[in-house]
Amino acid sequence: MAGGVAGTSKTNAPRARKRVEVDSSSSSLKRAQDGSAFTRCEKCNKQLAVALMDLHDCLMESQIMKALDAQKAELERQSDDEASAKRKEQSTEPQPKKTKKEKKAKDPSKPKRPPTAFFLFMDYFRKSYKEANPDCKSVSVVAKEGGERWKSMADEEKMAYVSRAAELKAEYGKALNPDNADDGKGSLEMEVKVDSE
Repeated sequence: MAGGVAGTSKTNAPRARKRVEVDSSSSSLKRAQDGSAFTRCEKCNKQLAVALMDLHDCLMESQIMKALDAQKAELERQSDDEASAKRKEQSTEPQPKKTKKEKKAKDPSKPKRPPTAFFLFMDYFRKSYKEANPDCKSVSVVAKEGGERWKSMADEEKMAYVSRAAELKAEYGKALNPDNADDGKGSLEMEVKVDSE
């Protein structure tokens, strides 16, 4: 056997740990299974290894914790004071009664807004659907069928409704602003583009 001792079968036996010797006068001494000793720090009341007792600096840690606790208590006290002051202030003031918002009065001389291309299509579609299905009384079925038909239509088919909606919108613009005779073509082109999508 190359490089090894022949015939020896040593196993790695666990090393025996040194047992920490401590004054027997310490009544709070506890030992773990491996023999290490633990005791409580008199200042911070934490469980520490006896071997590390000289390295433990609980004085600084306890001062930091006390300062944090004091700040936390001060913040809580301030928020409680503010909340109680706010409650007192609110309780002394009479609560205003809520009033209903009044709707804007409609101008009876103002013209009605024109329908969009889709609604123009739906007017035509309702009539043709009722003729084809006279026994169907459900409004939702008619609306659903009309929506599906509108989505499946090509742009060329929709163009008739879009152009009619544009004409109605131009008339509405003229009726709304008779002094501004710009025909509302700037906003009309935007409406046509949106409806054709």
